[in-house]
Amino acid sequence: MVRIAIDLTPFNDSVHLLDFPDLAARLGYEYLQLTPNPDFGRHFHHPKVDAEMIAALKKRASDAGVTITSVQPVQRFGGPDPRDVEMAVFHTTRYIEVAAELGAPVINTEFSGRPEREEESEYSFYRSMEQLLPIAEREGVTINFDPHPDDFVEDGLEAWRILRGLNSDCVGFVYVAAHTFHLGDRAASLLPIVGDRLGAVFAADTFDHRRSHGLRYITNPPGNAARVHQHLRIGDGDVDFDELFGTLRQTGYLDREDALIVSNVFAEDERAEEVSKYQLQRIRELIG
Repeated sequence: MVRIAIDLTPFNDSVHLLDFPDLAARLGYEYLQLTPNPDFGRHFHHPKVDAEMIAALKKRASDAGVTITSVQPVQRFGGPDPRDVEMAVFHTTRYIEVAAELGAPVINTEFSGRPEREEESEYSFYRSMEQLLPIAEREGVTINFDPHPDDFVEDGLEAWRILRGLNSDCVGFVYVAAHTFHLGDRAASLLPIVGDRLGAVFAADTFDHRRSHGLRYITNPPGNAARVHQHLRIGDGDVDFDELFGTLRQTGYLDREDALIVSNVFAEDERAEEVSKYQLQRIRELIG
């Protein structure tokens, strides 16, 4: 059975971390992904939970009937500054331990390098993984990567090639629907290649920034390197979710016991509860 998890980022400023399981249950979700949060750990920082908070969070999740599936730290694995890589390895070592202690042995994250320094960033990524993968193997944790817009690798196929180069069963791919048009808009051809190494799918919509001769969004000065995308509710953008879920069905992903789909809409905090419930219903329809 496919696990549908909620990313509660829109509630970071209004709900305490320990109340997240109760909120997820109230919204109808049985599964929860922990993402950057002031009490859990911010982007590029060390995790802020101790043994006492981990125990409390596990109990609150159990009491609410909610399973924590995964954690999502964002660290600069791709540097390319060596100091950034050193910090990423240091912080992520603890995140791996936290994931194991939570009983949520999956980390979904990003490559996090710089596109204008692609060669150095790829090297930094491989060096950081050289240190982290033995720790992940020891703790029984899988690390899945999303080629995020403005990363040193944005194209989905090239990202998969980089992951394949690690030659480790501890790594996988995150397909983020909201990044579809930066990934190359080829779920139907990419996901069969990734195969069983697809670790998670994030479900949110976005507009195709390439339309209207590249003028769908106008940023100034002309020709700047800004990347634009959204995390909208399903149906409010241009992503072909019928094709995406059809491909997931064809490749057997929806039949896997460990299949994970995460709702991660960030664009409508003022309607976050309503949108979260809609997302759950719509994802269930797409699966069915």
